[in-house]
Amino acid sequence: MTVGEKQAETGTAVPPQVLDGPFSTRQLLRIDEALRLADQGTGLVFSVYVGHFDEDESIRTYTERLHRQLAEPDKSVLIAVSPNQRQLEIVTGKYARKRIPDTYAKLAALSMVASFGGGDLAGGIIQGLDQLATHAGKG
Repeated sequence: MTVGEKQAETGTAVPPQVLDGPFSTRQLLRIDEALRLADQGTGLVFSVYVGHFDEDESIRTYTERLHRQLAEPDKSVLIAVSPNQRQLEIVTGKYARKRIPDTYAKLAALSMVASFGGGDLAGGIIQGLDQLATHAGKG
């Protein structure tokens, strides 16, 4: 559900608390649009998690657990970023991995990290979504 859909559903113009995070409203809308385009263009389901990773388990184990909680994990791609921990993981489901092999996910991650290093968290996420979706192609 997008921010706009949530506002329409509740009938309020008050932004949800998600806007208190690391992104401006404009950045959130850009990320939302990139997610929508990636989903529609590929038939896969793209998700983004930005937050703290649980330190009681490995980062990969934590992000794989997040990925399994998605509605359609087999055809889902999760980009998980923890800016404060300086960590990035891309998790692909069984079907999505056939269209986005690990090599291409790593290339997208490298370009995202370059953007993050320049202080552009939202831009890096959008760029990564675009690269992953472009490689996956039409579904």
